[in-house]
Amino acid sequence: MPAAIMGGTGIYNLSGIEVEAREITNEYGSAQVYLGQGEHEDIVFLTRHGKDHSTPPHKVNYRANLRALKDLGVRRIMSTYAVGSITTDYPVLDLAVLRDFLDFTHGRDFSFFDDLQSAVGHVEMSAPFCPVMSDKLMSLGPKYNIQCHDGATYVATNGPRFESPAEIKMFQMLGGHVVGMTCCPEVYLAGELGMNFAAVALPINLAAGLEDKITLVEDNIDEVRKNMINLMLDVLRSTNDEECTPPILL
Repeated sequence: MPAAIMGGTGIYNLSGIEVEAREITNEYGSAQVYLGQGEHEDIVFLTRHGKDHSTPPHKVNYRANLRALKDLGVRRIMSTYAVGSITTDYPVLDLAVLRDFLDFTHGRDFSFFDDLQSAVGHVEMSAPFCPVMSDKLMSLGPKYNIQCHDGATYVATNGPRFESPAEIKMFQMLGGHVVGMTCCPEVYLAGELGMNFAAVALPINLAAGLEDKITLVEDNIDEVRKNMINLMLDVLRSTNDEECTPPILL
């Protein structure tokens, strides 16, 4: 079965990997995916904002994207998020391995269970991010000269605006570590479809209130992104569908 990489801001291709573009249409809309070729035919790539970064976070068709991956036979997903760090425990340009989330999004299509005929559907979120792939991220990070920090809680805001200093203080009090706009509803949509989902967040700035103004880091970021992609590919190839257990559906 193929596995997938979902790219966020700054991740619009898999450098050095030949791909075939394909548009997949389902009941939720259409999704542009890229199928790896040759030795990479076991990899599917999807960039949620589009190759030209034309789709803002609150307009991404999350259900069409996840359904397309499911229809391709994907059972494991590695996802990337560009984020702001709200604590010095997760420094800029290090990687945060996600283990939990706080969802402050609204107005999005956030479930595949809208029109079940026989029963109400629930997906269990005690471990929203696959422990097997997350542990593998931590163990393989040094191989790619990447400092990975475990245990991150992702705060999902609606965007496209950035957060206010007061909001960041609130998120800190609630136990958040990084803040972004796209992890939700992706993580629990994948769970509803029975897919294993793991993710890394790349802090590219300190959040509002932590410095005088938000400054996006640019130095060395391309090298970090390249190493991050190689790390995720290694994680997908050194794990398998059978050892990863998807969230429980109730």
